[in-house]
Amino acid sequence: MSDQQPTRTIGGILRQPFASGFLLTLGGLAAVALGIAIVNLSTVLVYIAFALFIALGLNPLVELLQRRGLKRAWSIAIVCAGVAVVLTTILLLVIPTVVDQVAQFIRSIPERIAAFERSDAYLWLADQFGDQVGTFLDEAQTFLTNPANLAAIGGGVLQVGASVATGLSGIVIVIVLSLYFLASLPSMKVGLVRLAPARSRERVLDIAQRIAASIGAYLGGMVVLALVNAVFVFLLHLALGLPFPQLMAVLAFCITLIPLVGSVVFWVVATALALATSPLTALIFAAVYLVYMQLEAYLLTPRVMSHAIAVPGALVVIGALVGGTLLGLLGALVAIPVTASILLIVKQVVIPRQDAKIAT
Repeated sequence: MSDQQPTRTIGGILRQPFASGFLLTLGGLAAVALGIAIVNLSTVLVYIAFALFIALGLNPLVELLQRRGLKRAWSIAIVCAGVAVVLTTILLLVIPTVVDQVAQFIRSIPERIAAFERSDAYLWLADQFGDQVGTFLDEAQTFLTNPANLAAIGGGVLQVGASVATGLSGIVIVIVLSLYFLASLPSMKVGLVRLAPARSRERVLDIAQRIAASIGAYLGGMVVLALVNAVFVFLLHLALGLPFPQLMAVLAFCITLIPLVGSVVFWVVATALALATSPLTALIFAAVYLVYMQLEAYLLTPRVMSHAIAVPGALVVIGALVGGTLLGLLGALVAIPVTASILLIVKQVVIPRQDAKIAT
C-alpha cells in the first residue's frame, strides 16, 4: 500500500495537470504572500519580542512581591514604579552630562589631533606611510567638525527627526505591551498549557515555568553585569585621568549588554579612544580592563547567572551572530535566552524520548 500511494498521487497529477498546476501555483503565491507579510510586520514582531522579554525580565520581581503577600496587580504597580524611578533618575543624571561631553568631545577634536601629531606613534606612522597619514587626519578633522556631515550620516535633518519620532513611538508601544504581557503572564502560561494533550500538561507547565524563570534570570543578570561594567569603566576612567568618564560608562553599559562579545568590543573601542590621550595610559587601561573581563567571566557571571540555564560558549557565539544578523542588536540580546529555551526543551523532551526508544 505504501508503494502504491505515491503512484496514485502522480497519476492524479498527470490526469489533471491544469488543476494540479493551479493549486501548486496558489500554494506558492500564498507562501510568497506570507513571507512578504512577515517582512512588513518585522518591526511589530520586534516590538512584541522586546516587550515579552522585558515582561519576563520583570516577572521574577513581581513574583517575589507576590510571595510576600501582595496581589499581582499591586506587585506589578510597585515594580513598574520602581523601574520608572530608577530609569528617570539615571537619565536625569546621565543625559545632560553625556550631551555636554559629546559636544566637548567634538570641540576638542582639533586639539586631540594636534596632540596626536606630536606623539611618537604619529612619527612612526609617518615614517611608514609618509604624508598620507597627515592628509588622512586633516580630512578626518574637516569631516568631524562639520555639523552638516554629522547630519548627513543620519540621512539629513528630516530623516533624523523621523527616526527620533519612530523611536519614541516604538518605546511607548513596547512599554504598553510590556505592561499587558506582565499582567497576563499567568493566563498566557495556562493558555499555552491547554494547547498540549491532557496527559502532558503537567510536564509542559513545568517546562514553561522553567523557561520563563530562566529568561527572567538571564535578562536581569545581563543588566546587573552591564551596570557593574559601567561603574567599573567610570571609576577606571577617573583613576587614569581619561576624558569623558560618564560618556564611556554609558557606552560600556549599552555595548556590554551584548552577550559574550560585548565586553571584547568595548575593550577594543575604549582602548582605541584612549590612544588619543596617551599610548601608555591606553596600555594600562587595556591591561586593567582585560583583567576585569577575566574576573567577570570566572567570578561575577557564574554568581549572577546561577539561576539561568547554562549555555555552551560556542552556542552563545552562534546564537549572537544569528540573532544579530536577523534582528540586529535586539536579536543579539534575545538570542541567548532563546537558545537556552531550546536547550531546555531538547533536554526535557527530545532526549528522554530518544532514551525511551533505546530502552524499548
